[in-house]
Amino acid sequence: MDQAEEGAGRTPLAGGPIAVTAAFEGSEEIADARAVARAFLADVQAVHGLPVSDRVMGMVQLVVSELVTNARKYAPGPCLLTLEVNDGAIEVTVWDSEPVLPTARAADPGRVGQHGLEIVMAVCGGFELHREPVGKRIKAAVGLADVDEAARRGGVHAETARRGG
Repeated sequence: MDQAEEGAGRTPLAGGPIAVTAAFEGSEEIADARAVARAFLADVQAVHGLPVSDRVMGMVQLVVSELVTNARKYAPGPCLLTLEVNDGAIEVTVWDSEPVLPTARAADPGRVGQHGLEIVMAVCGGFELHREPVGKRIKAAVGLADVDEAARRGGVHAETARRGG
């Protein structure tokens, strides 16, 4: 991870978004990317008072791990990870230098591996791919509100909310 100083890349809440950005250059740093996500979400909760459930903590780390792993595996050079709170969700954005956009492969229960993009798309409320002048940017959004929590606030039974009816 390459940051100029501790806390570099963090944006305070004061009138602006809550965000952090980190650069990664080696595959050994994928665990570091997950650690950045954990620390960011801990700050979101402790400093900014937004609730972060264990499910959200796990989902964001999963998405970070999958996207940073793909960037390190398929793109030369560094990748950038940005985490931001936006519209009730944690947006995970990864930039890398490879201009080719990834595609989810057709479902194949016999295939071992290469399910990362499928997983990310399945657990995220939003998913975007963008070519950049150099490389590409992938953005995935994980909602901060848990289904059970949202259902309790809305007076809907949690099982009904999960089933969609």
